[in-house]
Amino acid sequence: MSSASTPSPITEGRAQAIQTKLRALTGALNQVLFGQERTVELVVVALLARGHVLLEGLPGLGKTELVKALSKAIQLKQNRVQFTPDLLPGDITGNPVLQESPSGERSFVFQEGPLFAELLLADEINRASPKTQSALLEAMQERSVSVFGTSHRLPEPFFVFATQNPIELEGTYPLPEAQIDRFLFKLSMERGDRSVIEKIVQHRDLGGEVTVEQVMTREELLEASSLTREVFLPPAVVAYIARLVEATHVGNSKAADGVRFGCSPRAAISLAASARARALLNGRVYSNFEDVEALAIPVLQHRIIMDYQARVEGVNGATVVNRLLEEISPDGVDLPESLKSAKL
Repeated sequence: MSSASTPSPITEGRAQAIQTKLRALTGALNQVLFGQERTVELVVVALLARGHVLLEGLPGLGKTELVKALSKAIQLKQNRVQFTPDLLPGDITGNPVLQESPSGERSFVFQEGPLFAELLLADEINRASPKTQSALLEAMQERSVSVFGTSHRLPEPFFVFATQNPIELEGTYPLPEAQIDRFLFKLSMERGDRSVIEKIVQHRDLGGEVTVEQVMTREELLEASSLTREVFLPPAVVAYIARLVEATHVGNSKAADGVRFGCSPRAAISLAASARARALLNGRVYSNFEDVEALAIPVLQHRIIMDYQARVEGVNGATVVNRLLEEISPDGVDLPESLKSAKL
């Protein structure tokens, strides 16, 4: 039977033991990325849900340091690819290489590219050509790459952390909707306030390497990720997720005015998986409405496509999701307008 209709087999004691490990991981990352506690928490949620993350922010905010610290804290194999317009699909997937055996026979042997890592940092992903982006799309969805008709499995786990600059758009290729939909979260990294900058200056040297101790093993991460799927998702929470996703389409809510295309069923699956992950991160064996509300924007915002007029007016996916959270009642019962406006 589905875990959506039966209680979770996870005990509270087991969930709290996993939470201890996960909190050690968030603590280690917070020692590297100052003032980005919300981003760090969402990154750990993405790991548990086995989802990819799109990081958007200006240069110098710590996107690369975050991924490097993550690989050290769990001892995952990490590769970094700087995406450029001249990057070819084979540059990231790998290519067959002609090799000669001691007996003199020649044959093609597949040489793995940088995609064959457990943690891939795809820097400035929107600078790559659509052809190269399509090669990455297969890896993100299928966890494998196809070269000359032969499929090659990627390591387990496999996570893509892609970055893009929100203002320097010259010479970039917009990510196709199919690829954007493969990212579990889109996270915007903002610069910290003066106190955060002071902390960075006190603890960082230009060009210095940050030391991060291992706090989890790869096997512990895989175990935690597997247990995430057993977290209980109550029917009322399932219904709330479905109503939110349905309401992103024009005609299904007031908030969807100006939306050209709403979210796909994959968005609902992603929101459910991340709600389970957040519950486990907080030591719970069940997810609740608060989990859904906390994750709705990072899961749904990049999957909503606005029409031209709405974009001109500055309305984006995050705006729509915020409106939806105000409009759609978690328990499915909408209050009368008189009570909504009343000060209780």
